[in-house]
Amino acid sequence: MNSSQLLGFTTFAYLTASILYIGIFVFRAKKLGLAASLLLIVGFLFNTGGIALRWVESYQIGAGHAPMSNMYESLVFFAWCIAIFYLFLEFKFKNRLIGAFAVPFAFLSMALAGLTDPDIKPLIPALQSNWLIAHVVTCFVGYAAFAVAAGMGIMYLVGSTSVEGGKEKNPNGLLATLPSLKVIDDITHKTIVFGFLWLSAGIITGAIWANSAWGTYWSWDPKETWSLITWFVYAGALHARFTKGWGGKRIAWLAIIGFLAVVFTYYGVNYLLSGLHSYGGA
Repeated sequence: MNSSQLLGFTTFAYLTASILYIGIFVFRAKKLGLAASLLLIVGFLFNTGGIALRWVESYQIGAGHAPMSNMYESLVFFAWCIAIFYLFLEFKFKNRLIGAFAVPFAFLSMALAGLTDPDIKPLIPALQSNWLIAHVVTCFVGYAAFAVAAGMGIMYLVGSTSVEGGKEKNPNGLLATLPSLKVIDDITHKTIVFGFLWLSAGIITGAIWANSAWGTYWSWDPKETWSLITWFVYAGALHARFTKGWGGKRIAWLAIIGFLAVVFTYYGVNYLLSGLHSYGGA
């Protein structure tokens, strides 16, 4: 078995887990909870094994490097980060309904990876640096947190439609199964803080790497510019939270808007804007 086959099983596992988590929410089928969690864990283990095996395969063909150098590898790692971050939240908050809004992001990342070139290729000179792993890990841990925060933002907006005048419109309705809006808002905020810290670290490690590779810490490359825009979106959200007490729908929308900025920074820039990071679309 090679890494591509193992990662194919990962995609299937994440898809099935997503369906089960959504089933828990839509049909109130709590009995599906254990199966959903176990399947996600299995998918995560497949994901981990696929990454490790791909790393070994890269050395076998003489192009040895961490599997984080192109779009395919980064999408696979992104899915891995989302899965482990969500599993942490599920364990901490003992609530599987969050999975209906978070786990599908892991599946979508793997599905997009399946549409890209999976071939292992030698690193280009700009990527031959010890900073590769540090920069990619810090960025993608932050991205994963923002993906889950966006899912929580969607959950908040969906849940808020069941509340009128501070009371549940239908205490027995589907949306009544969601955690309280206060809990969702708190998790969204904490997740954004966590992601913001890692994104900040990612920008710093990227700047150090850029200086060693290109002789400058910052060159206003499209990827760098959009990373900064994304950073300011989340910085603005946290500033509004701390100074003006923003919460609820405002933070939920900012979590979603921020993740759209993340998607463009990570995915869109590589294909729509040329620059020093254009190799990321390879």
